Amino acid sequence: MTAVRKKEITKADILAPQVYAAQRAEKRKAVVAIKKKRRVEVGPVATFYFENFDTMLQQVQEMLHIEKGGDEQLVDELRAYNPLIPQGRELVATVMFEIDDPVRRANFLGRLGGVEHTAFLKFNGETVKGKPEEDQDRTNEQGKASSVQFIHFPLTDSQATTFKQGGQQVILGFEHPAYAHMAVIAEETRAALAGDLD
Repeated sequence: MTAVRKKEITKADILAPQVYAAQRAEKRKAVVAIKKKRRVEVGPVATFYFENFDTMLQQVQEMLHIEKGGDEQLVDELRAYNPLIPQGRELVATVMFEIDDPVRRANFLGRLGGVEHTAFLKFNGETVKGKPEEDQDRTNEQGKASSVQFIHFPLTDSQATTFKQGGQQVILGFEHPAYAHMAVIAEETRAALAGDLD
């Protein structure tokens, strides 16, 4: 969708409401295809959705379309979503713990405090520790984790170079005592995420 990889959404990127409404189905379909290659399930209930400019632009357009808050809302949306666009030496994921039953979900999240500090990537004998987005605490004072987490994976220059090499096995997971699950990232996904790195 973007020829030159952009790292920040500005007002100039936003389609006028009527223009977006006319193109909405097409735009959503295009982003679904992008997201499909950027999604990784880890364990039974966690899914990492690795974000980029296109996924965040779509999110902002959708919020504006649904809430119709105009320029005033746009300021808030850009403040919320621009930090989730990779800046060239990082991968950024929205992590969702998806449990339909509300009682089971509350019990599960109550045991998951601090999970946002335990995410990792492992490849080529190195571990990249995830850093939670600092907009707010995602574990409350009672030790209950939020069902949605935002995690950055900062890479060094050499790690970024290695990650971009084809055929690189990359493991994504958590080291939390209540959720110590891992998954190997598919090659198609690794290749898509490599595009986030300068």
